[in-house]
Amino acid sequence: MKTTVAKALFHSHSYSEYRKLVSDLLFDGKSTGNEQSENLKQYSSLNETRMDRLDKTMRISDENILKIKNLKREYVWLVISEGWCGDAAQIMPILNQMTIASENKIEMKIVLRDENEELMKLFLTHKKKAIPKLIIIDRETGSVLDSWGPRPKGATDLIDGYKKKFGVIDEKIKTELQLWYLKDKGLSTQQELIDVMQNL
Repeated sequence: MKTTVAKALFHSHSYSEYRKLVSDLLFDGKSTGNEQSENLKQYSSLNETRMDRLDKTMRISDENILKIKNLKREYVWLVISEGWCGDAAQIMPILNQMTIASENKIEMKIVLRDENEELMKLFLTHKKKAIPKLIIIDRETGSVLDSWGPRPKGATDLIDGYKKKFGVIDEKIKTELQLWYLKDKGLSTQQELIDVMQNL
């Protein structure tokens, strides 16, 4: 595992590099990932708008900023993502703001799922390549301490409940999920990650 993680980190992007990569591909009429389709391009474009908005409006609570600053060690957050992923668009700006608030206690690095098959296979969710997936690494030792994702519990419960009832993930539930994120204002993601980090 350590070798796979180290290899991924070597080819990783900062948050601003990731945003630029997705934007540049969109400019060329493409999305990230091996598969190219009109749908994925549209999702990427929509996510670009969402992330632009969240980058301007997302706030980490004062209480959580204090908790992040008081972390005992230094960490790397290695995130597996893709530009077309709706959950990633909602979560990545929160992760970015949390790393900024940490004042160098946390550094975030991002890799694309389809380019990191070996890494993704180590962090499946119910045997699926669900993203975003956050891998928490001890900066000093390079050891993987924990992982989180692809979405906070409230959002997961919403999706699971709908799938159980209707047997599909369709556009209706995708819209409901985005509304859930909008109402939640990133608080569930912040809280869950703070809990994970404090329990390391």
